[in-house]
Amino acid sequence: MDGNGRWANAKGLPRIAGHREGVRTVRKITEICGELDVQVLTLYTFSSENWNRPITEVSALMKLLVSSLRREVKELMKNNIRFTAIGDIDELDENVQNELLDAIQKTKNNTGLNLNLALSYGSRKEILSAVKLLSEKIVSGEIDSDQINESLFSQMLYTKDIPDPDLLIRTGGEFRISNFLLWQIAYTEIHVTQTYWPAFGKKELTEAIFDYQNRERRFGKISEQLKVNDG
Repeated sequence: MDGNGRWANAKGLPRIAGHREGVRTVRKITEICGELDVQVLTLYTFSSENWNRPITEVSALMKLLVSSLRREVKELMKNNIRFTAIGDIDELDENVQNELLDAIQKTKNNTGLNLNLALSYGSRKEILSAVKLLSEKIVSGEIDSDQINESLFSQMLYTKDIPDPDLLIRTGGEFRISNFLLWQIAYTEIHVTQTYWPAFGKKELTEAIFDYQNRERRFGKISEQLKVNDG
């Protein structure tokens, strides 16, 4: 969800105003995805590298996250949305962790859209954590190194309970992954839009989905093989 600060700067507003508008966009896009029967919506909310931003901005972001969670839980319940989070949650302040855990607990039995926030998330750190977990299991004798495959490795990741994404939308016009779901997006279709996140709406989401629907997902095969399989 890129471009909050640039959106605010273009309007002569403080950066936090862009983040507040970005929260409203989260609410709007979540509602639309629920209506479209999207299974999982993962939002890259705060990266492990974002801790390096000015402390005043980080503090304002954390306060905004807490207030948003408190305000939105009722709507999540009303709309049958399950809330989850991935990342190094232990790095967050205790009050932020408490709000996250409260929202996760209250919505755990909901069966609609899974709204998944990536917080204090970095994919390289996630992969290293998975390697350490597997190493510990080998040392303890729980598994043998020959048992390690893609499926087992995926079970060591933060995303073990959700499928790999079909579509990644990058707002703000940047052509980079920014340490996001590096393992999981091996065959994800990528759509980049110049629109900043606060201005991202139904029109832009529809364009991204239409773009995705017109892609040919070959997963390493050739077009002719897919046609044979379809037949």
